[in-house]
Order: sequence, then structure tokens, then C-alpha cells
Amino acid sequence: MDLFTHTERPSLTPLSPQERLAWLRLIRSDRVGPVTFYQLVSRFGIASKALDALPDLAQRSGRKSGFSVYPKSRAEDELAQIEKKGGALLTPQDALYPLGLAEISDAPPVITVLGRRDLLQGRMIAIVGARNASLNGQKFTRRIAQDLGENGVTIISGLARGIDTAAHEASLKTGTIAVVAGGADIIYPKENTKLYEAIITEGCLIAESPWGTEPLARHFPRRNRIISGASLGTLVVEASQKSGSLITARYAAEQGRDVFAVPGFPSDPRAQGPNSLLRDGAILAEKAEDILSTFGTFFSAAHDKTDGMKENQQMFSPMPMMSEPSENTREEIFKHIENNLSHMPVTVDELLRTCQFNISEVQTVLLDMELGGRIPRHSGNRISLLE
Repeated sequence: MDLFTHTERPSLTPLSPQERLAWLRLIRSDRVGPVTFYQLVSRFGIASKALDALPDLAQRSGRKSGFSVYPKSRAEDELAQIEKKGGALLTPQDALYPLGLAEISDAPPVITVLGRRDLLQGRMIAIVGARNASLNGQKFTRRIAQDLGENGVTIISGLARGIDTAAHEASLKTGTIAVVAGGADIIYPKENTKLYEAIITEGCLIAESPWGTEPLARHFPRRNRIISGASLGTLVVEASQKSGSLITARYAAEQGRDVFAVPGFPSDPRAQGPNSLLRDGAILAEKAEDILSTFGTFFSAAHDKTDGMKENQQMFSPMPMMSEPSENTREEIFKHIENNLSHMPVTVDELLRTCQFNISEVQTVLLDMELGGRIPRHSGNRISLLE
């Protein structure tokens, strides 16, 4: 159970408008994901300096073309669209950015927020499950979401049909947050148009993808890590073995959060996911009290605890120190990485254990290779050779 208890952290420093724009441009640039973003800011101090260095860094790995920095005009237009809708672009430097989300290693450098931003400070429990949910599953979800809400819990989910929809509808009055895979202005699925409008009025909506982005398959796992990361725990109600809800549960476990599951009848395919989670150690949840009691006095005090900690919140998770290798050493490290990686992803830690080089120098070469398009980064801090 991770109640966000890292207290030795420097104070927040609000970004200037120019640096906020630089953050947006940097994360929207080619081959820059969250982990790479934080490595770049750690290396250069501020995002604007990292932006200036991007083209040269991309070329150092041997790629002379195919890289572009996100245009300033497009970033300014995105900010204008968000403001026109009454929303805000938040970074981990902002006090309203969810504390739990800020603490995961691949926290989104920027999120678009529509609706009630005060809900981002609440105690959140994620409720996820099957899109083709049973009537009983939806009924159970509404009841437990309402009961949790009446106990001061904010419900966070993914605005999908089925369990997500039931969770949002039942918690509109007590506090609900929807995390979408596409842009904040894109309603998906269309059948949830009315619910979307209600959430951006009475609740809160979060998007990591750029404004106007239609959701693609690869966006949903990224959305799921936000749902689990912002929460104290994740509840899976119904899910098949191939359900994306199990991805959310896996992220929750990796992030040090509690995983709850509702048992189901073995012959129902929608029970396979929760039942397998229970076999693997998830906490059985049949009522709201099963979740509330897990956190005990910590849960009842969590809101006050996180409020106080906001004063010490760090702008992003600590990144490994990086240093520049000599040209000869760079070439040796480059060859070692290419010889030891394949198209099957491995963790960066696994690669580092094979190296006899200075770790900070290896991190520098890895960053250059990623920006040069030679190695893609996968979830769980894993890397591979480009296929």
C-alpha cells in the first residue's frame, strides 16, 4: 500500500508561461515519452534548453533526418483551445496535479484537465471492468461507487461503456474523474456523449494525449497507468482474461497500489479476470467497507495527509544522473547496447547489469539512441532494438 509518503522533497516552483510552453513542446516532440522527458530536463536543467539540444542529440546516434521538434505555433494553439474550453494544462509542478500520479516514474509531464480541478486533490479509488458488463455487475458497481463516494472517496475510471460508465454515473454527485485515451475534446465512445458533458460540468476529465487526438489502441494502456497511478487502489469488477482492466490492475501493483477484485461465478468469462487476480493476491471486495477498512486510519486521514505533502511535492520522480562519455567510450557503449539488445524488450536495469561502463554514461548513450530512433521505450522501463 503506497500512501504517497515520500516527504523529503523540494518545494514546488510554478513554471513561467514560457517554460510551461516549453514543457508542452518537449513532450510533444518526436520520440520523447515521459521517462525521456524527465531525463532531458534532468540533464539540461529546464525544458527550453532541452528543446534547443534535441536535434543535435537525435543526430548523435547516426540518424540524420526524420526528427522534428514540436512547433511553437502548434503548442500555442493547443493551449488556446484548452483555455477556450475552460480547461487547464497541468504539470507536476502545479499544486493541483494529483499527488499520487506525480510519484510514478512515468508520470505525464502535462495533462489537460476539464471540469472541477478540486477533485484532483481528493482520495481516489479506481473502478474498472468489462465493457460488456452484466446487469448485476453494473448494479454492483453503482452501489459500491455510491457507497465509496458517500465516504468521501473520489471515483476515477476510464469513461468506457459498461463498468466504467456505471461507476461514473453513480459518483457524479459525490465526485468522479474520467481519464480518456484521446484528446480531452474527443468523446469516446459516442454513446457516452451525455455522460461526458455531465463530467466536464459536475466532475473532472483528464487527458494526456494532445487536443483533437482520436483514441488509438496504443493510447489505452497509457491511459490505464494514469487511472491506477492517481489512485490509492484499483477495483476490478468484471473482466475477461484479455481485458484492459487487467492492465490497469498490473500497473497498480507495479506502482505499489492495492488491487481489489470482485469474485465471480467460474463459468462466466467476465469472472476470469477478477478470479485470477484474487488467486494472485488481490484483496477481495464485496462491499465498500472491504476497501475502506484496508486503509484503516490512514485512509480516513489520507486527504489531510496529501494536502500537507503538496507543499513538499517534487516536480518529477528522481532520474539517474547522466554524464558525457568520451567519443571512444561512447562508441564502445553503443556497440555493447546493440550487441545485448534484441527485438524482445528488457528492463534498463537488466541491460545495466551486463555493462562494465559508468552507469551515468550508459544512461546518456541510451537517451541519445532513443532520440535517434534506434531503441524504442516500452512500459515498465523496458527497451529493445527497433524492429
